[in-house]
Amino acid sequence: MSNPVYGKKTATSRNGEKLPAALWVLLIGLIVFLVWAPFQAGLFNGLVLNFEKPMFGAVLIGSLLMLVWVVAFFKRIKLDEERDWTAVWVLLIPITYVLALISAASHYFAMNMVLIQCLYAILFIIGLYLLQDRKANSVIETTIITVAYLIVMFGLLNWLGQGKTASALIGWFSSTVINGQYNQPIWIDANGPRLASVFQYPNTYAAFLMAFFFVAVFAITRSKKWYSQAIHAFMLIPMVLSILLTLSRGGLIFLPVVFVILLLFLKPAKQILWILYSLIAGVATIAIAKPVTDLGQQFHLGQIGAPAKGWGYILGVSALVAVVAWLIQRFVAPKLEQITERWSAKKLANLWLPLVSVVAVVILAVLLLGTNLKHVLPGNIGQRLENINMQQHSLLERLTFYKDAVKVLKDYPVVGAGGGAWANIYEKYQNNPYQSRQAHSFIMQYLVEVGILGIIVLVAFLAYVFYKYIRGYVHADESKRNDYFVYFIVVLSILIHSLMDFNMSYVFIGMLVFLGLGGMAATMESKPVKRLAVKSSGIRPIYSAVMVIGSLILLFVSTRYIQASGAVEKGKTLMTTSSNFQEIQSQFVEALKKRADQPDAVLNYNVLLRAGYEQTKDESFYEQDLKLLTDAIQKDPFNKNMYNQLIALYELKGEPEKAYEVLKDNAHRYVYDQNWYEKLIVQSFELGYQALGKGATDQKDKYFRSGLDAYQHVVNGVEHLKTLPKGQMQGGAFAVTPTMALNAGKMQYMMNQPAEAAAILKQGLGPDLNDSANREIARWYLAALQKSGGSDQALYDQLIQLDPSEKESIDNLTMLNF
Repeated sequence: MSNPVYGKKTATSRNGEKLPAALWVLLIGLIVFLVWAPFQAGLFNGLVLNFEKPMFGAVLIGSLLMLVWVVAFFKRIKLDEERDWTAVWVLLIPITYVLALISAASHYFAMNMVLIQCLYAILFIIGLYLLQDRKANSVIETTIITVAYLIVMFGLLNWLGQGKTASALIGWFSSTVINGQYNQPIWIDANGPRLASVFQYPNTYAAFLMAFFFVAVFAITRSKKWYSQAIHAFMLIPMVLSILLTLSRGGLIFLPVVFVILLLFLKPAKQILWILYSLIAGVATIAIAKPVTDLGQQFHLGQIGAPAKGWGYILGVSALVAVVAWLIQRFVAPKLEQITERWSAKKLANLWLPLVSVVAVVILAVLLLGTNLKHVLPGNIGQRLENINMQQHSLLERLTFYKDAVKVLKDYPVVGAGGGAWANIYEKYQNNPYQSRQAHSFIMQYLVEVGILGIIVLVAFLAYVFYKYIRGYVHADESKRNDYFVYFIVVLSILIHSLMDFNMSYVFIGMLVFLGLGGMAATMESKPVKRLAVKSSGIRPIYSAVMVIGSLILLFVSTRYIQASGAVEKGKTLMTTSSNFQEIQSQFVEALKKRADQPDAVLNYNVLLRAGYEQTKDESFYEQDLKLLTDAIQKDPFNKNMYNQLIALYELKGEPEKAYEVLKDNAHRYVYDQNWYEKLIVQSFELGYQALGKGATDQKDKYFRSGLDAYQHVVNGVEHLKTLPKGQMQGGAFAVTPTMALNAGKMQYMMNQPAEAAAILKQGLGPDLNDSANREIARWYLAALQKSGGSDQALYDQLIQLDPSEKESIDNLTMLNF
C-alpha cells in the first residue's frame, strides 16, 4: 500500500504499482455501490416499509464487498497496531445493537438496525484499509464528489419542472422512480415548495449540501489543474442555491458554525481564499435566487414554468464564477501565499481569521434577522429567516422530543429500547400529541436505541478517530493534509447538523459518514499495541474466518429479508387483481416463512383471513388470524395497527370484552391518541350498561370506573396542553369529544353522581339541537341537572319546543334509580 498517511508508523506502499486484481474488484464494487445507493430514496433506515428492499440490498452488497475485502487484504491482516484494533473496535457498534434486541420495543425494526450498523462497520473497515492507497483514495474521493454533484443537478432539474427527464436518467436502476417520476424530490408544505432532491427530506439535503459546498471550496484551493478548479467552482452556485431552496433553517444556522471550525484547520492564505469563494458564491447566488425560486414555485404550484430561463440564470452565473475562481487561483492565490508566509509562521496564526469570521457571522445574523436586509432573499426564504427565534415552534418541538427521549432512557437505561425504538415507543412518552417517527437528533435517538452502553461505545469510537486524525493533521505537511481532508469535512458537517436532525437515519448518509471515518482513520499514526498484539500467523485465519462467517450470515439474512419483502409486494398486488384465495395466501405465508415478524405481511394477511371469516364464518379463519396477530404483537408490542386489527377481529367475532381488554391494557402506550380513548370510554359504557342490565353491580362498577378513568386522563391531558409554550404547536387533535362526554356522563349518572354527570355532559353539549347526538347529550344533561337540583330553563324550553316528546324522556331518565 502507498504511504499517504500522516504518521511515521504506517502501512507499506505500492505507490505507482498496479493494484492487485482483488483490490480492483473491491474498488469498482465500492464505486458502483456509491453511485447506486443515493437514488434509492436516500436509502431510508427501514422505518418506512416501502424502502425495505433497497435497504436490504445495500446490506447484501456490503456483505459481498466484505468477502472481497478478506481476499484482498488477507495477507495484510494483523492485530498488532492501533489501526488494526480500530477495525475491531468498530464491530462493537453493531454488537451494542444486538444487545439491544434483549429489550427491543420492536424486534422487526431492531433487526433492521442491526443489519444497517453492520453495513456501516463494513464500510469503515473497507475504507480504513483501501483508502491507505493513494490511487484508491483518489478514485473513491472523486466518486463521492461526482455523485454529490449529480445529486445537486438532479435536484435542480426537478425544481425547474424537468423531473421526468431527471427520473428517466436513473429510472432503470432506481426503485424510487414510480410512473416515470422520482418520489417526492420536492416537498410542499405550509412554507411552499422545498427542494429535497433524492433524500425526500429538505433538512437532510441541506446538511448534505453544506458538507459538499465546503468540499467544493476545498477542492478549488487544492487543485493544480485549471479545469478541476473550474468544475468545482462551477458547482458552488447550484449548491448554495439548493441550500436556500431547501428552506432549512438548520442548514443556514449550522453552515457558519461548520465554516468557522473548518477555517481553524487552514493556514491564513487558504482561510482568505475560503472566505473569498464563500462570499462570491453567496453574492452571486442571491443575485439569481429570486427569479429561480419564483420559477420553481410557479411550476410546483400548478402554473406554467420556464425551465430554460431558470437554467440560463444558473449556468450563466456558475460559468462566470468558474472563470473568476480560475483567475483567483492563477494570479491571486500564489501572491496570497507569499504575502501571508510570515503571518503563517506566527503562533496561533490560524486563529485570527476564524475569530474575525465569528464576529462577521454574528453581525450578518443580526442584520438578516433584525433589519430589512433579509428582503434581498426570495420571500419565503426571508420569512423563514424572520421566524428564527428561541420561541420558534420547530425548536420548541425538538426540545420536547429530547425531553421525551430522556423519559425513554430512564426506562431503558443500559442497552436501550432497540433499533428503531423511537418510532414505535414515542407515543407512550410524548409530552403532547405530535406525530414524529424521528427524535430529530442523532444523539438522542441513538440513546433511545442502545442506551448508555451504546452511546459510550459510539462516542469513544468517534472521539478516538477524530483525535488521531487531528493529531496527525497538525503534524503533517500540507500535501499530506490535503489527501484526506475531504472525509473530515463530510463527517464533521453531517455529524454537527445531525445534533438537531435525523440525517443519520438515511443509510446513504450513514454510509458516507462511516466511509469518511474510515478515510480519517487511514491517516492514523499506527503505533504498536503491545498489550493486545497477536502474532499475525495465528490470528489471520481466525480473524478472516470471523469476517467471512459474519458476511455470509449478513448475506443470508438480507437475501431472506429481500425475498420476504418481494413476496409481500406480490401478495398486495394479487389482492387487487386476483380472487384466488390460495394464490394470495401463498405469498403472505412465504413472506412470513422468510421473516416471521414482517409487519406488512402480518397486516395484509390479517385482512385476507378476516375477509375469509366474514364471508364463510369458518372458525379456522378466525383462529388463524387470531394466532397471527397475537404472535406478531409479542414481537412488536407497540404496533398500534396490529392492536386495532385485533380489536376489530374480536368485535367481528362478537367478543367485546376481549376488545375492551386490549383497549384498556394498552391505553398507556398511546397517551395522546384521542380515538383510542374515545373507543375505550364507549366500550366501557356499553359493557357496564350490559352488566347493569344483568344485575352484575361489581362488573358494572369495574367497567364504569375504567371508562371514567380514561375520561379523566383526557381531561388532564387537555389541561396539560394549555401549559405548552406560546410558540409550540399542540400537534394532533386531543380534546373531550361529544362522544366521550356523552358516555362518561352516562356512566357518572348511572353511578348515582348526577351533579358530576351534568358537569361532564355540559362539556360535550353543542348548539345545534337538530343533531340527534347533540340532542341526546342535552337530554341526559337536563335529567342530571334535575336530579341534582339544578336547571337550565332556556335549554329545556328550546329542546321541548323542538320535540315535545323530550319532556317525557327527560322525566323518565330523572326517575331512574341505579
